[in-house]
Amino acid sequence: MPNKKHLLIVAHNPSANTQKLVDATIRGANHEDIDGVEVRHIPPLQATPDDVLWADAIILGTTENFGYMSGALKDFFDRIYYPCLEHTEAMPFALYIRAGLDGTGTKTAVGKITTGLRWKAVQETIILHGEYDPKYEQQCEELGMLMAASLEAGII
Repeated sequence: MPNKKHLLIVAHNPSANTQKLVDATIRGANHEDIDGVEVRHIPPLQATPDDVLWADAIILGTTENFGYMSGALKDFFDRIYYPCLEHTEAMPFALYIRAGLDGTGTKTAVGKITTGLRWKAVQETIILHGEYDPKYEQQCEELGMLMAASLEAGII
């Protein structure tokens, strides 16, 4: 299909369980009924401003480290902020947090940066709190599917 939309997933996955979350998000975004969206997952330490400029929408995923986003996601924002600032206004994005605490500090920190970038949250932040639960994978898969389907339909 020509003119596919582009969905970028920038998610930190330092453990087997967080890798499952990334895999579920990708699986949802690549659902068989969605053919008008190209999906790329690039870990935060490898994602570049060009990757962000390629995207029509972004899913961010992070662990909560000491009540803050992962250092990898912060590094991503540090590197893409100014190169993307004037070019990605109103970028639709969604965020999931694998939280050891309550996730609020992480949500606030990411919110401050995305507000500065003037990106647009199109989904309430998903906070995956507490002991790991396989239902987290379903939530991430649904998030990926929702973002890709909304992008394909022109809703976001």
